[in-house]
Amino acid sequence: MSSHGLWVERYRPQDLSTYVGNEHLKSKVERFLDDGNIPHLLLYGRAGGGKTTLAKIIVNNTECDYLYINASDERNIDLVRDKLKTFASSVGFKPMKVVILDEADYLNVNSAQPALRNLMETFSAHCRFILTCNYVEKIIDPIQSRCQTYKIVPPSKKEVAVHAKTILEKENISFDLDDLALVVTAGYPDLRKVINELQRMSINGKLTVDKDGMIHNEFKLQFLDAIRNGESIGTIRKMVADSNFTEYTELYRLLYDEVESFGVEKMPEIIADISKGSYQDVLVVDKEINFIATVSNILGRIQ
Repeated sequence: MSSHGLWVERYRPQDLSTYVGNEHLKSKVERFLDDGNIPHLLLYGRAGGGKTTLAKIIVNNTECDYLYINASDERNIDLVRDKLKTFASSVGFKPMKVVILDEADYLNVNSAQPALRNLMETFSAHCRFILTCNYVEKIIDPIQSRCQTYKIVPPSKKEVAVHAKTILEKENISFDLDDLALVVTAGYPDLRKVINELQRMSINGKLTVDKDGMIHNEFKLQFLDAIRNGESIGTIRKMVADSNFTEYTELYRLLYDEVESFGVEKMPEIIADISKGSYQDVLVVDKEINFIATVSNILGRIQ
């Protein structure tokens, strides 16, 4: 176990035996490790599902030099021209080099991604790339065609709960099972978020949960899922009314923060809907009606 102060890093799995979820991929990864020959990989799926952890397990169990870069921090072509090319072209002391390029969907599709494609081709004999992203459709086809692509699905809620319980026990944190269930439900399927919330709420050796806050967070997750799943406006209207949540400013911000998950094709129109609804929120008498009208417009665009 790592001595890192952050639980999410301290309890990050170091090998496949402790990796949570995605059992269908473990045999494939084991074959890569046994052969000592890693292909270019593209791992995609929602945040907190285990993409980065799996990528690090692969490199940590392979005889290689590796470079980790988060593309959301450095997303322009200079990243490819400078850091990646320098690493890929330099002399190595191990049989293989591997680049983990986290959140690769942040790279510019017109400049950085084509340059990355060329780099993958030029140095493919001794340098492999493991790309992770939330939205695979934002990765250009020439890169996708050069990678083995795998969807990383979040672990089940039960798997997350068992993992969370194990962490609390190892940290000697006393807890109520109902409180643990609230934290897991509010953060699921983002395992990273669940672990971070557990650490934040563990005070003086006890898990102290803001139940009202957890209930509101659970509502927000259900609300977002209802939109993504194309539920009827009647269903969503009832969900909002039954929640007794009246901080509509928070909900407009939530919609904006998650706008990419509703589909990148309609993103400009959806952002305009959110902006209009948020502006009108300060002017109208019935804020709930205004909010539901905004959601109705969004549903009309993504269905």
